[in-house]
Amino acid sequence: MKPIRLISGVMTVGFWTLASRVLGLVRDIMLATLIGPGPVMDAFVAAFRLPNMFRRFFAEGAFNAAFVPMYSKKLEADSDPQRFARDAFNGLAFVLLALTGLALIFMPVLVWATAGGFAGDERFDMTTAFGRVTFPYILLISLAALFSGALNAMGRFAAAAAAPVLLNILIVSALLIGPRYFGGEAVWWLIWCIPLGGVAQLALVWVAAERAGLRIRPARPRLTDDVRKLTRIAVPAALAGGVMQINLLVGQQVASHFDKAVSWLFNADRLYQLPLGVVGIAIGIVLLPDLSRRLKAQDHSGGRMALSRAGELSLALTIPCAVALVVIPLPLVSLLFEHGRTGPEDARAMAQAVAIYGLGLPAFVLQKVLQPLYFAREDTRSPFRFAVWSMVINAVAAIGLAPVIGWIAPAIATTLAGWTMVAQLAFNARKMGDVARFDARFYTRLLRILLAAVVMGAVLFGLRYVLAEWSRGMAVLVLLIGGALSYGVAGQLLGAFSLSEFKSILRRRR
Repeated sequence: MKPIRLISGVMTVGFWTLASRVLGLVRDIMLATLIGPGPVMDAFVAAFRLPNMFRRFFAEGAFNAAFVPMYSKKLEADSDPQRFARDAFNGLAFVLLALTGLALIFMPVLVWATAGGFAGDERFDMTTAFGRVTFPYILLISLAALFSGALNAMGRFAAAAAAPVLLNILIVSALLIGPRYFGGEAVWWLIWCIPLGGVAQLALVWVAAERAGLRIRPARPRLTDDVRKLTRIAVPAALAGGVMQINLLVGQQVASHFDKAVSWLFNADRLYQLPLGVVGIAIGIVLLPDLSRRLKAQDHSGGRMALSRAGELSLALTIPCAVALVVIPLPLVSLLFEHGRTGPEDARAMAQAVAIYGLGLPAFVLQKVLQPLYFAREDTRSPFRFAVWSMVINAVAAIGLAPVIGWIAPAIATTLAGWTMVAQLAFNARKMGDVARFDARFYTRLLRILLAAVVMGAVLFGLRYVLAEWSRGMAVLVLLIGGALSYGVAGQLLGAFSLSEFKSILRRRR
């Protein structure tokens, strides 16, 4: 994959991820308006986090980290990739069916283990009921992730990136139509859309894979040599993904002991996840199969160029977002969430968390850039070791700071853990040689990007006070336009990026 195709793939994935995240933001705004922070919202967040937690174990994290490099190399060598994909599908389905059955039986235990602060009040029973409806989503979305990984390895990014949009379309539609025309509580319309959305996502990528020539049918699992190798690689990645999920659960456990804190942190998390999903996840999805193929072909110079351009592009888009989240969190949160059942006090609390998450946003994106260096070499043990240290930092900070500063401790812990992970990934990648090092152009551009972001931050800081008396909508619009223009002009003048480069990318893409 040439660098221009890499950027084109990132743009494709980024567009659909942006659509999904924007619709997800619309969904969260509707939840804040219709439900608002409180027991019901806390219960939904805890229930929805259960399948998403295991999803990181079996889908986007562990399984793709192992499956995509192996599948990419089989495509490159033309060594029956379809049989390998079929065996992987059947083995994954068997494990997930067993997991889902156990989870449905022992759901109260899962709720107690992940949100112990709910015990003894109404949130516990609600979370258990919600969890039994939402948990089968893990089976559907993990199988969809297998098809998505195969499509990405074949250079077909659109269907896999578009699939998550379906879930948010269903949820937004249900919240708009269901309670108004058919009655019932909004939260139950929301809950039942989650497994239905999983069915829609799996159907979309399955059909796309069929059209791409990958024909998979359910069958009895077979423990072949390739499946054994996949398991050996995937288990450490699952443990690494599990460590990251433990970070989230530690934060949720701490927050569950504070009124409304689970809801506040959830909404703040969703806001910083918008740029993270659009940039970081898009970069990671496209970069992993590209690096895997380059390593197979011994193209080290091309691998270094791909890594450097991916890092450059991700930080050029992420750093200004981080600055905006730190400088103007309250105007953003107030406009998006301060409606209906969500009041000014809730908005101020969420804004604190958004600013802290903003400080960690570049770290969360850099993880997505650096991890493919390890996964492309089928090395999932090193990221696991790094994730363990990250988990220790997160747990010590979240639990240790909570008695002192209260519910905001998990946000601080998450940011500290993110930078700890990046430092370890970058330091240990030096052993891989030049292919794992950013080139000189990356560091030159990074300094200029930082200077342009400082200019943007100063402009936003000044505009925030000038627009204090304006309506929320107009003030945020002017802030966003002013920030984008100041960053774009400063970046162009300082040489952080060139508009002619983007025009060239678009022309070649067409």
